[in-house]
Amino acid sequence: MTPFVHLRNHSAYSLSEGAIKPDALAQLAADAGMPAVGITDSGNLFGALEFSQACIGRGVQPIIGCQIALTRAENPMLPPDPIVLLAQDAAGLANLQRLSSAGFMAGDPACPQLPWDDVAARAEGLLLLTGGSRGPVARLLAEGRRPDAAALIERMAGAFPGRTLMELHRHGTAIDTAIEPGLLQLAHDHDLPIVATNECFYPRPAFHAAHDALLCIAEGRQVADPQRRRVTTEHWFKDGAAMRALFHDLPDACDNTLAVARMCAVMAEKRDPLLPACSKVRPGTTEAETLAALAREGLARRPIPAPRRAEYEARLEYELGVIEGMGFPGYFLIVADFIMWAKAQDIPVGPGRGSGAGSVVAWALTITDLDPLQWGLLFERFLNPERVSMPDFDIDFCQNRRDEVIDYVRREYGADRVAQIITFGKLQARAAVRDVGRVLGLPY
Repeated sequence: MTPFVHLRNHSAYSLSEGAIKPDALAQLAADAGMPAVGITDSGNLFGALEFSQACIGRGVQPIIGCQIALTRAENPMLPPDPIVLLAQDAAGLANLQRLSSAGFMAGDPACPQLPWDDVAARAEGLLLLTGGSRGPVARLLAEGRRPDAAALIERMAGAFPGRTLMELHRHGTAIDTAIEPGLLQLAHDHDLPIVATNECFYPRPAFHAAHDALLCIAEGRQVADPQRRRVTTEHWFKDGAAMRALFHDLPDACDNTLAVARMCAVMAEKRDPLLPACSKVRPGTTEAETLAALAREGLARRPIPAPRRAEYEARLEYELGVIEGMGFPGYFLIVADFIMWAKAQDIPVGPGRGSGAGSVVAWALTITDLDPLQWGLLFERFLNPERVSMPDFDIDFCQNRRDEVIDYVRREYGADRVAQIITFGKLQARAAVRDVGRVLGLPY
């Protein structure tokens, strides 16, 4: 196998832009005999954990990166310039996570971007690739602003000393050819290493037409539209031999992909869930003791036929033992807390659905309002000591007042301990046929 490492790859988490699943990206690298491979999605790290696990399972070193959009200082309303940041160590990964989050929270989440000063302030543990033919240095050269391009390189090298690399693209475009001599000269003038990347959006050449349609779907345009965004037929995951042949006159640019891989030694790792301490634990008791007391009191208030009360009490004690043994009393207390708060504020709450409706403890705490014994629901579908996993209550709040509940949880437990989980939509077969037909200009 010819040694080369792809450092700049867009997975499917470059939403409506990349077309390589994270596990497929790892497999492509393994099939090509590459010792490592990078993930550099646009503005986000959504795929970092999935990608890391897939790489390790295939004997490939994961390189965690992100394509960051830089705000144009002269006019923030103009399209931002992309650069690439790669994490070298734990500090770099933490900084990359903070930068990615800041991009979404500081401006328009649909187009996350950051000013240069914010990036420079989080440079520790990160390598900087200048963005190739689409980056800010290339743009300044294309505009005939070589002094500005040189000044920007100096700022980059100053913020990322010994960790700034001049990125080169050869996708067969006119801009690649026109800009490369200027990039090479700047690299020489500022003693920067050069690195070859192929910005990969899809796995094989045959995927180009499908990827082209994906870009049209994302932009709401038709394939025939001359003004729409396009990528070339070269933006696929080439093997090492193809990349070496492409950069045959600049072997250092390919060698440096291996050097970068050796400089990056961090991956996203799985972590056990960290629950905040429940604020409603009774003084002098543990979470488990408070949960047991609240559950017994709650069960006593539920209307249960007298001949069956012993059955309910036995089931309650069994569940309490399982919950304590699995370490989840705090979780039940937190969920019960914000549900009881919502009901006290007259915010409509659903009766409970999913496997959590099989818990008598949840029923006693008013987390759910379905009697699990009346309907023969099994607690083991929700919590099973033989399969330890985080419990998951499906709870529905009135959509008009849902934000009040989220704000309460933030106030009560700390904004740094509360997050909302993203949902990714997929193009399933029926939607794909409809959307592809539309971008091809076919009548419905």
